Amino acid sequence: MDEWHDFFLAQAGAAGVLTGLVFVAVSINLQQIVSDPGSGLPGRAAEALILLVGVLTASVLLLVPGQGQLMVGAEVLVVGLVTWGCVVAIQLLRLRRWGTMRADLRQVFVLRVVLGQIATLPSVVAGIAVLVGGLGGLYWLVAGMVFSILVALFEAWVLLVEIHR
Repeated sequence: MDEWHDFFLAQAGAAGVLTGLVFVAVSINLQQIVSDPGSGLPGRAAEALILLVGVLTASVLLLVPGQGQLMVGAEVLVVGLVTWGCVVAIQLLRLRRWGTMRADLRQVFVLRVVLGQIATLPSVVAGIAVLVGGLGGLYWLVAGMVFSILVALFEAWVLLVEIHR
């Protein structure tokens, strides 16, 4: 795991900083985010935070020295499943409003679902791959972390900039 140290250290730092950015975005635009529950903005803010906290949690756990393959795989799998489950739960709550959703918001919702799965499922695959195949499965985690950060940045952009259009 020594060869992964710098990667996870960088991911922990990036996720921590970006989590702060999302908190700032939410606090600056809180009134607009919560004023229209039909907009889906509260869920988008929550998804961004969950994705970043997932990256941060996995990175910090994997920086703990002396862990074996079983522990690493279990940690990655649990964090991946919790992150995936939280994102899916938020999206299922939003899906209940499908019948009253405007057409343009339906398209945005479908995009959110796709991006949420692309961001979270590689981490679940990584946990399983590490448990059954070895530390090479961590390359799936790289994909999951990169996609999670990109999706969270997209959501932060919406919460900071697009919300004013």
